[in-house]
Amino acid sequence: MDSSSDAAAILTLARSRPPTLGGGRLVCIDGPSGSGKTSLATALARLSPEVRVVHTEAMYDGWDGLPRIGEQLTTLLRGLAAGGPGRYRRYDWHAGRYAGEVVVAPKPVLVVEGVGSWVPALADLVTVLVWVEAPPAVRAARALERDGVGFADRLAQWARDETEHFVGTGAREQADVALSA
Repeated sequence: MDSSSDAAAILTLARSRPPTLGGGRLVCIDGPSGSGKTSLATALARLSPEVRVVHTEAMYDGWDGLPRIGEQLTTLLRGLAAGGPGRYRRYDWHAGRYAGEVVVAPKPVLVVEGVGSWVPALADLVTVLVWVEAPPAVRAARALERDGVGFADRLAQWARDETEHFVGTGAREQADVALSA
């Protein structure tokens, strides 16, 4: 995966399609933890000031929050689709609770990146769905480096939760673009 050239191609694809969020377009970058989603989202944001990135990790209500990500995404995306701002509750991982609301103003391109960024109930709002994957050993090493070995048990449970989530949503099969690291 070449993040900068992949990002340029994804942004071109998104701009070639009709708006889905009011006057804006939505790019969802989904895939397993540690696969390179954040790097790709960062590359997209560097391409243009019209790109805003929102990370799903700020929306989960802790390690067990993946099954409820659709609720947060609905609040964020339906407001933007109606032409106004979207909102989501920001989770404070250190405090173990929600710590305020984030208001997201409309932008020409919104990138939502993270595990569970695509859910079937909101498929009508997605301009481009990107699936990013990497070999399990690479993903595990990245996750441990990012989160620390003290979270190894949590990461193992997260891997099971995300596998269940992906089977239920079919995100990989629905993707417009599939990238491998």
